Formats: sequence, C-alpha cells, structure tokens
Amino acid sequence: MMDGSDLSSDTRRGFVSQGWTRISQIYQGLLDKWTPHSKSRWAVALLLVLLFVLRVFLKQGWYIVTYALGIYHLNLFIAFLTPKIDPAMDFDGDDENGPALPTRSTEEFRPFIRRLPEFKFWLSVTKSTIFAFFCTFIDAFNIPVFWPILVMYFITLFCITMKRQIKHMMKYRYLPFTHSKPKYKTVDSAVTVN
Repeated sequence: MMDGSDLSSDTRRGFVSQGWTRISQIYQGLLDKWTPHSKSRWAVALLLVLLFVLRVFLKQGWYIVTYALGIYHLNLFIAFLTPKIDPAMDFDGDDENGPALPTRSTEEFRPFIRRLPEFKFWLSVTKSTIFAFFCTFIDAFNIPVFWPILVMYFITLFCITMKRQIKHMMKYRYLPFTHSKPKYKTVDSAVTVN
C-alpha cells in the first residue's frame, strides 16, 4: 500500500523544483534584457563599487573584504585582457619569436577572442561587489588589520601583474581593445572602375 507521505513529498519537491526553475527563468530574462546595454551595465557596476567603497570608508572596517574584492576584480580584469587561446601555447607558428596574432590584412584573420567575455566580466564584477557589500553587514568579516599594508600589497601585485600582462601583449603583438585598431577596407566586387 502506498503511504500518503510519499505523495506529499513528491508534490513538495515538484513545487520547489518548479519554483526554482521559474526564478532561474526570470533571472536569465533580466540578464538577456541587460546584454545589449553595455554602458548602462558598467555604470551600474561602477555605482555598486562606489557604494561599497563608501560603506567601507564610512564604517572604517572590512578591509580584508575590500582587499579580497580587489584581488578578485584584478584576476577578472587579467582574464578579460587575455586571449582565449594563449599564443604562448600555440606551437604551430613558424616565427622564431613564437606565434603572433595577424597584424596585416594579408595574414590569416584570427579575431581576438577573450578568455573572459565582456558580459561575463561585468556579471562577475557585479555579483562579487554585491556579495562583498553584504559581507560588510557581518561583523565576523571585520577583522582588524593595518590597512595601509593591504593597499601596498595590492598596488605591488597590480603593478607586477600588469607588467607581465603588457609584456605578454607586446611579445605576441595583440591588442585586446578594438577602439584603436586599424580597419581594413574590403574590395566591393559590385563597384567597377571605369
């Protein structure tokens, strides 16, 4: 004989599963609506970071949380600047300096594909900032430290990491930003020269 508790347990699991599915659909719908608005997204992310910094400044605490957030954002930024396929690991190139991304229109076109796409970069920055902001409401995370040392550590780490990244970009001749790249004109076959 079937027990009534088994039926109610399955119904409850089904209700929770449906509710979770609906919440994830709403969340994904909101993300899809934000996707084409990159300037607005980054303005909101910057506002969240400023609110976090203001809270830390006014409360005079949570420096470890701030340091961890800064390191995480630095790692995200480095992943954003790095190509998905690292040219240092591409051993098919015939150049004595190693492989390089194309620099002329006659070379094979290989677009710059980021290891961390811009949207995922923004989403990770936003989520981590919100998480860190909520951590500032928990006294257990307010560990007393001498904050100038953390600032010096972060600046040193930032300089060393960015120096290594810039050397990598110069060695393999890639630029992860599109605003200053040359644009090659294509020849339109429909236009004839008289």
